[in-house]
Amino acid sequence: MAEERGTVKKFSGKLKTPVVADFCRQLGTLLQAGVSLARAMNIISEEHGLKPELRELYLDIQATIRQGVPLSEALERQEGVFPVLLINMIRSGEANGTMDQTALRMADYYEKQHKLNGKVKSAMIYPKVLTTLLVFVVIFIMVYLVPQFQEIFDEMESLPIPTVILLGISDAFKNYWAAILVAVLIAWLVLHFVTQLSVIRYGLDKMKLKIPYIGGLLRKIYTARFARTLCSLYSSGIPIVLALQTSSNTIGNAYIEEQFGDIIARVRSGESLSQALLQVDGFQKKLASSIMVGEETGNLDDMLNSIADNLDYEAERALERLVALLEPALIIVMAVIIAFVVIAVILPIYQSYATIEQGY
Repeated sequence: MAEERGTVKKFSGKLKTPVVADFCRQLGTLLQAGVSLARAMNIISEEHGLKPELRELYLDIQATIRQGVPLSEALERQEGVFPVLLINMIRSGEANGTMDQTALRMADYYEKQHKLNGKVKSAMIYPKVLTTLLVFVVIFIMVYLVPQFQEIFDEMESLPIPTVILLGISDAFKNYWAAILVAVLIAWLVLHFVTQLSVIRYGLDKMKLKIPYIGGLLRKIYTARFARTLCSLYSSGIPIVLALQTSSNTIGNAYIEEQFGDIIARVRSGESLSQALLQVDGFQKKLASSIMVGEETGNLDDMLNSIADNLDYEAERALERLVALLEPALIIVMAVIIAFVVIAVILPIYQSYATIEQGY
């Protein structure tokens, strides 16, 4: 068995969100049914259709657990395969003796996260298809269609500015396509590298929140993500300061995350959580209002869960409206490009006919 396992490629990279959710769901269900942790890992590894490297990962965790190592440490030893949030939550569950409930709660958390991310991706499919179509239409026009009129244009003494521009772009596409391709690739690589710099990422993330309509949508998504994470941590008995530190790292916006140093200091000094979060630039104000109600009634975890659900719903609706605006916008862009080409082609022909008529 050891020899057979040794031939399997070791799992590398991070687990995808649905895989983490499925792992948590199975683990929580088995532990709740009274199955031992080592046996639960063995059952999970024997799931039908599991990829060999994933099965090897679970068996490796099982072997580590059999040595007396806690599950949280066994997951941590996998070097970034499992989310830090999950490891911290499992560690908290181990300390409180509620690992089964913690695993099931994290399953819900990752399932909801995957659902929202999936809706974002699904909503962007049509705009991406339209954008790709637009690129191919432009290439077809410049490389094939415009050269068909080259002989006609060469016989004319002068050409209108739109036609000159169109012919220049067409010549560039035909004669320097390799250079254009390399330039686009280099530009993409430079842009990718630059946006990884903390200073640039901070500025870009701040700018995102100021974009009309899109900024409002992002605020809802960031607020819902933070509220969902904070709810999971707080419900598991993790101290509020540690819960804030961990939750701030899951927001996905460097500008908002940077503000949490001051927010945590305020909470440590005795300021209420609702008042501290009211100072965050990038969150929906209703988050602080809901937390204030939760603080006054003693149902903070319920209020956090409720506001996260509410903001998830609002984000979905806002995303649908955004896509509804993007679709006609892309169609208009395509129509403008085609109209420019038609005008650039027809205008010199029309002018030549007008000159001939004047000659008569």
